[in-house]
Amino acid sequence: MSARRLGLPRRAVSQILLTQLALAAGVLLLATGLFLAPLGAQLDDQAMRRALAIAQSTAADPSLAADLIATGPSPDSPVQAAAERIRRATGAEYVVVMDLDGIRRAHPSPDRIGLPVSTDPADALAGREVMEIDDGTLGRSARGKVPLLASDGEIVGAVSVGIAYDGVRDRLLGAIPGLLAYAGGALAVGALAAYLLSRRIQRQTRDLAFSDIAGLLAEREAMLHSIREGVIALAPDGRVRLVNDEAARLLGLAPEAPATFTGRPLDAVLGTGRTADVLSGRVTGRDLVTVQGSRVLVANRMPTEDGGAVATLRDRTELEHLGRELDSTRGLIDALRAQDHEHANRLHTLLGLLELGLHEEAVDFVTEVVGVHRTTAEQVTEKVHDPLLAALLVGKATVAAERGVPLRLTETTLVPDRLVDPGGLVTILGNLVDNALDAAAGGAAPLVEVELRAEGSTAVLRVRDSGPGIPAGSREDVFTEGWSTKQPRAHRERGLGLALVRRLAERQGGSARAGEAEDGGAEFSVVLPEALR
Repeated sequence: MSARRLGLPRRAVSQILLTQLALAAGVLLLATGLFLAPLGAQLDDQAMRRALAIAQSTAADPSLAADLIATGPSPDSPVQAAAERIRRATGAEYVVVMDLDGIRRAHPSPDRIGLPVSTDPADALAGREVMEIDDGTLGRSARGKVPLLASDGEIVGAVSVGIAYDGVRDRLLGAIPGLLAYAGGALAVGALAAYLLSRRIQRQTRDLAFSDIAGLLAEREAMLHSIREGVIALAPDGRVRLVNDEAARLLGLAPEAPATFTGRPLDAVLGTGRTADVLSGRVTGRDLVTVQGSRVLVANRMPTEDGGAVATLRDRTELEHLGRELDSTRGLIDALRAQDHEHANRLHTLLGLLELGLHEEAVDFVTEVVGVHRTTAEQVTEKVHDPLLAALLVGKATVAAERGVPLRLTETTLVPDRLVDPGGLVTILGNLVDNALDAAAGGAAPLVEVELRAEGSTAVLRVRDSGPGIPAGSREDVFTEGWSTKQPRAHRERGLGLALVRRLAERQGGSARAGEAEDGGAEFSVVLPEALR
């Protein structure tokens, strides 16, 4: 049954406040009842013990037993006088003295002296002390009865003392106002605490109804487990709050990871490494590239208000094939564009040799041209085993030859075919080589030298040119987006290539620096940790 049908408020905070107030009031009523019940029993016991004590003190007077034996029932007897004196002194309702036959010898109403008592005195006359609450001729009272002994120890009668029960009830009723005052104060404090708590809950729940919260939770679960992005939520202390199915798949965790790893530290789940550093926030930035197993992931991290964070993961591995094809196409287009004029010149030369009848010279010319291209390709593929990088360097060598700039690989160059992100390295190398060709072209002894080598899982890239170099004060400025010493092109902006190089390097946890080559030109160095599997 809904809260609306019951007439309850719809907002969660109002329902919580009413529930807390009802609980506080119920607990106070229960506590008050539980307190009053034993209090009444305690007051009854105190009244009976007081009556018994007065009876014992009265019976302990040896003259009372002697007077009982020596005199008969009379309002003027010494027994009546002694009993009344004790009654007035103790504030008891009555002090009754009876003989062995149950005949009253002393009573607050003198006209009842000489009459039998209204309650059974057998226990007291048999030598037993009695405490009870009973009804008598004077109403309901708390009673104490004791035997009356003569000097020789023989029972000669009994003493019965009563305390009016109305006095006990008055004491109980008198305690109730104070108790209710304490209970009211406790209820007020509880209501204030409930109100403050409800206000805090209101802020935390954004004043939503329970049905809205339940709907949001259901939508959250459906969204987290259906999206094609990995999501990991972290607590302020670095423990895992949530791992959705896609994140478990991308990180190579067991299928039961969402339940198994919740509450555990992130480093204990993933182990030490760049992935854990990126997700925990020890490495900062946007679109950070990291490697987990055989997958290349792009991670972003967003802090939450409570000090935790939510990290998202995207699988870049599935885009590698498209990236390879695109980069290969770009390299091929550049190479074809560079060869366009050269190919036309060679055809004209070959046609002229044939028209002049110099057939042997034509054969030698074709052999030389084909051999140069074959030699360049073989030199590159011997040192660079990744096909994408090799294709790029062959294409750039053709472009460099067209521009009259030799492109040379160093003796230390060696790249195995196990790059994690060859597309990113192609972008970095392509931009650096293009800038080096622009700087070296037109010089007296133009040269561009490329060094590529692997140091464990780290890739080191250096590109040197024979150009004018970079002033020491501008070696950081060259990586600023839009900064360039070249004239802007008509179809696009300048100053983007080196900014992209540094951004790609830093996304992979690496660095890009500009310096001076040994021969006076510029040297760009890029270090990419975990670039190789």
